[in-house]
Amino acid sequence: MEDRIRQHADISIRRGCGFGLLAVATAMVGMAHDIALAAYGGAVMVALMGAILLLKGFRAPQRGYRSTELWLLLERRHGLPENEAQAVIGGILRERYYWHAQWAGGIAAGLWLLSLGLRLV
Repeated sequence: MEDRIRQHADISIRRGCGFGLLAVATAMVGMAHDIALAAYGGAVMVALMGAILLLKGFRAPQRGYRSTELWLLLERRHGLPENEAQAVIGGILRERYYWHAQWAGGIAAGLWLLSLGLRLV
């Protein structure tokens, strides 16, 4: 059951991250006249996205699981005892938000290094 919850949590978070990355990519294309600026802007925006993911992960255990997109993806059934559901689902959401925030941090660092390298060239 927890694997199913984890899979749906990943789908939900990645959908949101996908829209965020679409916005970042669009902004970077808009700054294409200066490649270093585009990379730096992308680094800042992806870092902001990572910070938002960290904040959401921090708040996940306290947020009611029935008010999340995950609850809808689970078709309003979780198969857990009701007294454990909030702790289990909140914990899984926290873990997955933090995992995605780490990836966002790595991507932001890579874009920042690319920007730095382009500025030096």
